[in-house]
Amino acid sequence: MIGKLMINLNAIALMGMLLTTSALAEVVQITAKFAPDPSRPYVNEFENTTISSGFCAANPNSCKMWNMFSIGTRINFNSITPIRALHTERQGPMFSAPAAWKDVAIQDSTGRDGPNVQIRISGVGAIYQLSDRAQVLIGEELDSYSAHKKLWSGGDWGISPRPCLNSPGGGTVSDLDKQYGFFWFTPRVGVCATQAQYDIPGFSYIDLDFAYELKTPNPLKMVPGIYTGRAIYTIGPGLDFDMGDTMQPTDSTIQLDFTLTVDHVFNVEIPPGGNKVALLPEGGWQAWLNQGRRPVRLFRDQTFNIWTSTPFKMSMECQYSQDGNTCSLREPVSGHVVPLNVNVSLPHGLTDAGGQSVNRRQLLRDGSGTELFQPGFYVDRKPGTLHFEIPPGEVAEMIRPGQPRQYSGNVTVIWDSDI
Repeated sequence: MIGKLMINLNAIALMGMLLTTSALAEVVQITAKFAPDPSRPYVNEFENTTISSGFCAANPNSCKMWNMFSIGTRINFNSITPIRALHTERQGPMFSAPAAWKDVAIQDSTGRDGPNVQIRISGVGAIYQLSDRAQVLIGEELDSYSAHKKLWSGGDWGISPRPCLNSPGGGTVSDLDKQYGFFWFTPRVGVCATQAQYDIPGFSYIDLDFAYELKTPNPLKMVPGIYTGRAIYTIGPGLDFDMGDTMQPTDSTIQLDFTLTVDHVFNVEIPPGGNKVALLPEGGWQAWLNQGRRPVRLFRDQTFNIWTSTPFKMSMECQYSQDGNTCSLREPVSGHVVPLNVNVSLPHGLTDAGGQSVNRRQLLRDGSGTELFQPGFYVDRKPGTLHFEIPPGEVAEMIRPGQPRQYSGNVTVIWDSDI
């Protein structure tokens, strides 16, 4: 349950006893969701719900270990000139991926800004295709693997040039003599390049495949809703995805559309009968009557249970108030009114905006001092306490020998996740 929770408390006092009731672009959808899990209350992070394709679909264990995900695209690259033997770096196969972290702004459906998502490209791969059989290009009839290996200065494309790192899947001969699949990790920004040892008249990359890592914000500090954002990477010489001066992409951009869903739990439960709270002196009325003394304090602590994974605020409403910001109780015959202090203590895991625990924090009608309480983890049915008390200096005026009195008043305590 998300929203505003209001619990009405009605107070009655009889003979001192108080009762209270109270351009061309490859568009990729990236989705993530947060919903609290009672079995894992300390796991407060988004789950990436994007369907994996490409490298991670074939190598899920490796991607889980590296905490990354992958997307297979239909973007191809074609050489606009032949690849010459012993070419310079930018005239042949080279890869410079946007491996630095990129901020992505997100907003909910009302236009409210959320905290940024961060993304970086952590790997890149494809299938390269030669214009002729590798054996023809090197002028030697070897097996397919050996022929591809001999074509390049770095040998097997399953062994990546630095600063790229090898992927566990290595490289694979795809279409025997003409194609070879590869995937290289990109742990940092830099150019990963290899050099052809023989002339290649035509050269292509088929179906660009990239891996990415995400840093998502703390969902416990976000209001529930659906957040969207967009990141755009450019493709081409000198751009975000830079494959050198020879390779021409079939798309000019990769557009990543983010959808983050935050489903929070927020509920408060008062135990049965808990909306009727008797304010009593220490030890009960009988102990004071037996001693012939007037009590100096009338109070009651009322527990409640709370479930929350979302920030919230608290305030209250009053039937009677002497100062406009605190509640009071009234005796109808005499018209006598006394102030009622209402305070709240929250369970472990909930703090105020300054990170301080909440112990006997005063509740006011305007909500000042209780504008923000936030969970450090999912609080799953933990007890809190509402503290009700007549100020000690007021109790003596309430008790008149031989004059039964009944003080009453409604107090509505509000827990509100709409902040």
